[in-house]
Amino acid sequence: MPGDPRIRASDADRERAVSLLREHHADGRLTPEEFNDRLDRAFTAKTIGELDALLADLPGIDLYRLPAAGIRPAPPGALRRRTAVDRRGESGVSRQRVVTWAAWSAISSLLFVAWLGLGLISGGAAWIPWFLLVVVPWGLVIARRPPDHP
Repeated sequence: MPGDPRIRASDADRERAVSLLREHHADGRLTPEEFNDRLDRAFTAKTIGELDALLADLPGIDLYRLPAAGIRPAPPGALRRRTAVDRRGESGVSRQRVVTWAAWSAISSLLFVAWLGLGLISGGAAWIPWFLLVVVPWGLVIARRPPDHP
């Protein structure tokens, strides 16, 4: 029977009891001394009954609380503040984004040198900056991509 207090406690049962004790301690229901004592007894408990006895004088709490009602998702299209540290690491810039901008810079430089060379060779007949027709739109596309775009 699962409700029998004589059943041996598993590691998962002990961890659940410890989590509940941590919550009660954080809520101020247990002093640090009581918390440490109950924590030691929870880790050495052999049965479910021993774990239940540690929590008997405490109210029942739900470890899986839902978020507060005041927390709502942003409407579609709303701007969201980004933090400097997120899943991409300390700098907030992904490696792929750096590689993309490096490729853009290298090819833009080559196009500029080609434009300059053609202008000098042709004696100024090619001074219309045609390379900007490639460089500017490409740069705008890269800049407008979402940060997590591959």
